[in-house]
Amino acid sequence: MLPGRWLAAGATLAALCGGAGAAEVVLAGGDAVARMGRMVDTADGGVRFAYPGVSSFLRFDGRELVLDASTTGDSSYLDVIVDGTFAQSVHVPRGRAFHVLASGLPAGPHTVQVLHRSETWHGVVTLHGFTTDGHVLAPPALPSRRVLFLGDSVTCGEALERTPPGPKQPVWWNPRLSYGMLAGAALGAQVQLVCHGGRGLVRSWNGRTDEFNLDRFYELAIAAPDAPAPWHQQRYAPDLIVSAIGTNDFNGGIPDRTQYVDAYVAFVHTLLRDHPQARIVLTEGAILHGDKKAALTAYIAAVIARTGNPRVHHIPSRHYPGDAQDAHPTRDQHQQMADDLVPPLRQLMSW
Repeated sequence: MLPGRWLAAGATLAALCGGAGAAEVVLAGGDAVARMGRMVDTADGGVRFAYPGVSSFLRFDGRELVLDASTTGDSSYLDVIVDGTFAQSVHVPRGRAFHVLASGLPAGPHTVQVLHRSETWHGVVTLHGFTTDGHVLAPPALPSRRVLFLGDSVTCGEALERTPPGPKQPVWWNPRLSYGMLAGAALGAQVQLVCHGGRGLVRSWNGRTDEFNLDRFYELAIAAPDAPAPWHQQRYAPDLIVSAIGTNDFNGGIPDRTQYVDAYVAFVHTLLRDHPQARIVLTEGAILHGDKKAALTAYIAAVIARTGNPRVHHIPSRHYPGDAQDAHPTRDQHQQMADDLVPPLRQLMSW
């Protein structure tokens, strides 16, 4: 993992892009950039986002590319993928700075993907624009298939790339290698990860019911408590929705059946209303096991029976225990989770 080269915003873009000749600048919210994930347009042509996995794609004919970005926190990271190959992880410092995404590339066209590695509570990131020493080309076409994954920290890729020993680090999050992103790639689909660590359907890991749990953060583009931003569901029409929620609801014990099933039925009806073209899959997630998992499986069956809609399905999840350092699934376990999901999803969708 490379640290990423960056300079303060006062640096000259010409210096970052080779020193001589004109540099071409494009706004992050402009038509030259293809976008995947929930973003909010800014008044000056940039984009703000907070969910993990949010991505911007840019094609250019040149040797170097520089990003102008900022964040509200101290723990935001971006992954840079150049021509389909991971190149580096960039730490975005608080405030605004330029980051060299690619340099010394061979002459010719290149595609760069910038993917948000972190969660909402790590910081809200703004991409202001891109600069190249060459010419910006038409943006790449994204897959026509669309999948929406709803979930908690597992869906967000928490601690997926842990490197023990030592305390948990923000750079250990990696949604790019999470089960949802891997499954989406195998299915040839765009992916939205709408997830939040520690949250559930009716209560958070600590039993709180006054935080943004799934029914609330599903409605948001940015689920920051101090400055939430709404999401308009018509901006992304998924063919498939996978809801892997419940681990945090069950953290303090098995929740009341009536309350939980009622809440889940109401939420599924919201999904059916918002996305009449989508099939919906409910699953338990990787962490629960034993009596708690059995209870959630029974609750899901009751939700499907009460909903009574042929577009709603259950695909069971296998238990993956993480390791001695962390209960979150490891990188290899996320791959196994994707491998578990892809065949039944492919069959369900006829993909």
